[in-house]
Amino acid sequence: MEKFEHFIYSLLVEERKKKLVLLLTLVAFVLAILMFPSKIVLAKMLPGKSTNTFSIYVDLPNGRSYQETNTINQCVVSILQKEKEIQNIEVFNGMGSPLDYAGLVKDSGLKSGEHVSEIVVNLSGIHQRDERSYAMVHRLRPLIQKNCEGLIPQTSIKMVEQPAGPPTMAALVIELYGENSERLGTLAGRIKQILMQTKDLVDIDIMSDEIYEKYSLVLDKEKVSRSQLSIQKVNELLYLAFEGMHVAHKNSENSPYQIPLYVVLSEHSKSLPYASKEELSAKLSALKLINAVGMMVPLSEVVRVEKVASSPTIMSKNLQKMVSIVAEADLVSQVYPLLEARSKIKEAFQSEFEVSNSHLFDITLKDKKNGEVYELVWDGEMKVTMDTFRDLGGAFIAALVLIFLLMVVYYKSFALSGIVLLGSFLSIIGVIVGHWFMDLFSSTTFFLTATSLIGFISLMGISSRNALLLIDFAQTLIAQGVGKKEAIARASATRAKPIFLTAAAIILASTLLATDPIFGGLGVALIFGTIAAVIVSLVVVPVLMDNTKAI
Repeated sequence: MEKFEHFIYSLLVEERKKKLVLLLTLVAFVLAILMFPSKIVLAKMLPGKSTNTFSIYVDLPNGRSYQETNTINQCVVSILQKEKEIQNIEVFNGMGSPLDYAGLVKDSGLKSGEHVSEIVVNLSGIHQRDERSYAMVHRLRPLIQKNCEGLIPQTSIKMVEQPAGPPTMAALVIELYGENSERLGTLAGRIKQILMQTKDLVDIDIMSDEIYEKYSLVLDKEKVSRSQLSIQKVNELLYLAFEGMHVAHKNSENSPYQIPLYVVLSEHSKSLPYASKEELSAKLSALKLINAVGMMVPLSEVVRVEKVASSPTIMSKNLQKMVSIVAEADLVSQVYPLLEARSKIKEAFQSEFEVSNSHLFDITLKDKKNGEVYELVWDGEMKVTMDTFRDLGGAFIAALVLIFLLMVVYYKSFALSGIVLLGSFLSIIGVIVGHWFMDLFSSTTFFLTATSLIGFISLMGISSRNALLLIDFAQTLIAQGVGKKEAIARASATRAKPIFLTAAAIILASTLLATDPIFGGLGVALIFGTIAAVIVSLVVVPVLMDNTKAI
């Protein structure tokens, strides 16, 4: 400790060395902050979470058949079966899987129809495989999409992982508001193309129904009445011919309810070789019912085939028509692709619209010809990220202000309070540099996350305590007649041991956190932030104490 006391004293007696310490501290702080705009350290809400399962959503254009959906499913499953780490695969054709966390936030339970399906993939245990689930998804996504999406035009295959944190529909969600439904669909298509050209964005899709042509079987009630047929019987025969029909019940002592029995025709009998009006009319001619007088009446006499347009679901929010475009960020923070996509959107629409910023990243588009206004609002995990970092930043500023006010009340000095505050704030150097250091040895990007900021805020009390120990002890020595520089040097040397022991306890306790996929940022912030806090407390704070006249 005598050597350390001599080292601190040598710093304080030479003005050049004190300026050098302050200059190096300033340079370290500036370089650490610059790691954000230079993208050396990336920010994200939460990193990827390795789990034992993930899902694959298959969405064909509206109006596609069960058989076409099954073709895509078979293609996906054939690729998944080659993976040794996959234990089993569940295919839910025409519906979503039983709800899990991802399904709750992405509304997979509402999936219904022949054109949709969900494939649930179950992996071996986390500790039994080397590859993490999000790395496997990252590797399989381009392979599956390249080989299977092209089988049916406009097919969308999305790889869905269990969310690590916020319950959001996707990493990026663009909500497009406007009154003209047709124009909304056109703009959504253009925005989708821009997102597809943006680096690191995957699984891009428009959450709206396509308008397609379909055939409708229309019952002529007047002809049914004249033919002496029952409308109910006609409907039942139509359901039997194309879907299936409930014909009876079965009673069982093991069931408290009657068990319905259905008659379903074979696939060959139900399906048509070609989806055409002529094929449907021919099938209706082959279906016959006996009327009240015993005559056989073909259904083609009372049912006509009409080609009609589908009725898409009208999406709205806050009583405004809306179309949502979703995209996922592929193992990167969603903030950076957002900024790139936003710039491209503004550039692409500025010739047709008056483009203006409405709120943070949101954009207002006003048509130059007819004055129609469209609002482009960013949502999803990106919005949660920005809100969380804003709130944590506010909590950090509040902590700084409260510490400063408490110190002013305690010391009756703004200078000493500022020293305590600055010593606490400079621990951010270690937090940022620590994430950069961990990123060098990590197989995937080590993000500065919300948990990292929580660790930084928790460091405020530790850093403040270190500065308080030095100031109080130095003031006690000065009151006893010791010189100012000698008192500061002796206080630093004497309090170094308890400061080191406290730091060692925090670092060792945080080591386990540093390996956790979710709370790793918290552990790294505590470890490297504590190291920085110790250096600042024992080197920078003494220099600041010597420069102030408050001691």
